[in-house]
Amino acid sequence: MNILTARQRWTGLAVLVLAVTVVALDATVLSLAIPSISETLRPSGTQLLWIGDSYSFVLAGLLVSMGALSDRIGRKKLLLAGSAAFGAASLLAAYAPSPGWLILARALLGVAGATIMPSTLSLIRSLFPDDRERATAIGIWGAAATAGAALGPVVGGVLLEHFWWGSVFLLNIPVLILLLVSGAWLLPESKDPKPGHWDVLSVLLSMAGVIGVVYAVKEAAAHGLDRWDVPTAFVLGAAALFVFVRRQLRLETPLLDVRLFRDRRFTAAVSASLISLVGLSGVIFVVSQYLQLVRGYQPLQAGLAELPAFAGSVVGGLLTALIARRFGARKALTACLLAMGLGVGVLGWLAQDTAYLLLAASFLLVGTAEGVVYTLGADLVLSAAPADKAGAASAVSETAYELGTALGIALVGSVVGSIYASGLSVPAGTDPAAAARAGESLGAAVETAQGLPPGLGRPLLASAREAFVDGMNNAGLLAAVLLVGAAVMAWWLLRGLSDPKAGPAAVADGVVDAPTAQPKVDA
Repeated sequence: MNILTARQRWTGLAVLVLAVTVVALDATVLSLAIPSISETLRPSGTQLLWIGDSYSFVLAGLLVSMGALSDRIGRKKLLLAGSAAFGAASLLAAYAPSPGWLILARALLGVAGATIMPSTLSLIRSLFPDDRERATAIGIWGAAATAGAALGPVVGGVLLEHFWWGSVFLLNIPVLILLLVSGAWLLPESKDPKPGHWDVLSVLLSMAGVIGVVYAVKEAAAHGLDRWDVPTAFVLGAAALFVFVRRQLRLETPLLDVRLFRDRRFTAAVSASLISLVGLSGVIFVVSQYLQLVRGYQPLQAGLAELPAFAGSVVGGLLTALIARRFGARKALTACLLAMGLGVGVLGWLAQDTAYLLLAASFLLVGTAEGVVYTLGADLVLSAAPADKAGAASAVSETAYELGTALGIALVGSVVGSIYASGLSVPAGTDPAAAARAGESLGAAVETAQGLPPGLGRPLLASAREAFVDGMNNAGLLAAVLLVGAAVMAWWLLRGLSDPKAGPAAVADGVVDAPTAQPKVDA
């Protein structure tokens, strides 16, 4: 690749930031539209969860495969092709006439998104061979990714205030057109000079394994283990992942070099990203409904209420290099995971009339900490991998991000749904069909209550809101426990490494570029 000027490098980064923001935004922009979708398309409770997480499920299942493909056919080429497909899938989602159509469109968005995300991070490695510049670039990239996810509810709120729910997808079109034009002009091509064979069987095994295990977790949280398909899906998914790993160890050019997980920096970063997103995405999913359906906020009000998370994630991403240099990656990663646990745990004590100031403080803390965790994790992953495998390594980091998002919505959403259904008290005299509809989700209960006489509608709505808040309290405490566990794991995995400046700070000082290096993180 030709040596690029500083202007070419930073304008190229601007294109990549645009790409990652669109994909991250799409993961959360739909959260505030859930009540509107419930009213218009009338999905069941299970369909509502699939609308929320089918995007992340498919994206997570394909990221490793697409990351390896980008190493082989070219990262720029795959990025531009994926952007065009993302625009087409956005049109399908915007005009979906039924829940099934919308779930399918969201899955197609996931396929397209899987071609974009790993290409962005691996192209940064090509654009910025200088370690210090790359540290700054990754900080900006991380801020864009976390900010895009946090900004989703705000953008969704603005659009829903004036347009129908499908407008949240049409927003992608002009941005993607700009991305295609500027990317074709500004981005250099890069790929693995000796890519080897792209193993189709490995692709199928990774997809089957990820989707099977995640489906089992989602359905077990929602319905328990009584149904035969839940343990079957888990066993088949786990078996597929086991065979996938064994196959990668035997292949001369594996789809994913699983030996990267021998590097404790790599394992700690991937695990931290995965678990942190389980907590964050699940919270965003339920809090967006809480603000609108329990507290009565309009979509724009709800989006603005979540704005502290956006501001915090931007600040956290941009300050990651400074924080890691000052405290070391081990302390920074552990402290931020604990901070996220504290912020998410606040949901365990929220009531219907809790002062907004407490919620705003929680959003700010969680957003800032997540910005650091995500950016630091991405840098640790990238610095642990050889340059010619940057796409595949980046895909692992992004898989953790998207798998965490999907699991968060599935796990937290299912816990809330299960507690809501068991805690809902339907007034005597309510039509059985209306009662069944109200038990599916809070949005369905609000819609049902509006069609009932006041003597039945008011107590039904009060009970539904109380049951939902109870479910949210329990889910918040569960997410907090997971984050505290992730902090303990990160502290243990990063023990005893030899350089106190790992992470972005280490990249800036040029001490962890080689994949075989074992720098100390903290004493």
